[in-house]
Amino acid sequence: MRIPYRSLTFWIFVGLFSGMIAGKLFGESIVPIAEPMSDIFLRLLRMTIMPLIITSLTAAVISVGERKNLGLLGAKTFGYYVTTSLMAILTGQILVNILRPGVGSAIRLEETVTEIPAAQQSLVDLIFRIIPENPFRALAGEQDQVLPVIFFCILFGYFVTQLKDPYRTHLGNFFQAAFQAMMKLVRMVIWLAPIGVFGINAKIIATTGFEAFRTLGFYFVVALIGLFIHATVTLPLLLHFVTRKNPFRHYKGMPAALVTAFSTRSTIVTLPLTMEAVTHNSKVSEKISSFVLPLGATVNMDGTALYECVAVIFIAQVYGFTLGFDQQLIIVFTALLASIGAASVPMSGLVMMSIILAAVGMPLEGAMLILAVDPILDMFRTMVNVLSDSCGAVIVAKLDGEEVLTKE
Repeated sequence: MRIPYRSLTFWIFVGLFSGMIAGKLFGESIVPIAEPMSDIFLRLLRMTIMPLIITSLTAAVISVGERKNLGLLGAKTFGYYVTTSLMAILTGQILVNILRPGVGSAIRLEETVTEIPAAQQSLVDLIFRIIPENPFRALAGEQDQVLPVIFFCILFGYFVTQLKDPYRTHLGNFFQAAFQAMMKLVRMVIWLAPIGVFGINAKIIATTGFEAFRTLGFYFVVALIGLFIHATVTLPLLLHFVTRKNPFRHYKGMPAALVTAFSTRSTIVTLPLTMEAVTHNSKVSEKISSFVLPLGATVNMDGTALYECVAVIFIAQVYGFTLGFDQQLIIVFTALLASIGAASVPMSGLVMMSIILAAVGMPLEGAMLILAVDPILDMFRTMVNVLSDSCGAVIVAKLDGEEVLTKE
């Protein structure tokens, strides 16, 4: 019997508040107990990173390549996905650099970071580092070898699509099956999140007190502001620019899908409602919606990309580092790729954020820090993901010559 993810949210909050209470009551005497609990969860999370990158990205590239007969429609769709994801990431990047929620934080993390590898590299260094001399060595190397693995998986997935059957089908099925197996493993690891949340929060409260959570609240507000701007400013402007129609005509048909996305935290579960709203309210043909929306539910994650960018830069600020613009390009690039490879299930953003932390060479302990508020942010960013998918269907339909957003 499968336990609903809402139960996981409940237990994460139990872990959060019980950890805070234990840290306050027992002080630093709780640290020898709390620290192993968070360390075990972090080690399990690290264990999933490389296999998840390989299976998710390769399977996604193969799946997209199999749709190449759709030609121009596919190009328009991916052009929209990349554009809105980059706009979301840049929105988050600007906000977190202006408001700087992690600067001067009272949070004291266990791992001491003397340097962030990404901060020591130029853009040229990054380009060379992305290309692996030996992909297998990159797989077995340190955690900051993520970008070479991503690069190799994209290339490998593309050339799998160039094979003839039965080889292409067999390899596609293999990576899709491996990805599904990895997601089952990831779900198991995520179910241990309450234990990790208890450990990290008990340790934080025991060493710094409740002052640390003022910083966490500031980060939460910054992320929400970014999601709000993308949903109410960026997407409507893009919709109006392409269709020359009032974006409200599209938005008024979306409440049912958005409420479902907020409640379930899954774009896949929300897909039937999104398709209903787009075809009946926004007048998009089934030809467009049946291609754009299922694909978008898998690879278009604007809200997740924005959240990942804000979270990673926030964590760097907590550690006392200020990343320059060139170094933040690594985060932007990795956030874009990670959002494309993100599975549309609850809490996948946590795993994808761990991939970005690994790519820039920061400890995964930082991911545990923001896990306390992740379930609530997950609800809002899933709404933005679904809204972006629906806007994409309308925009692609208009670019394909359809008459959309017509009155009844």
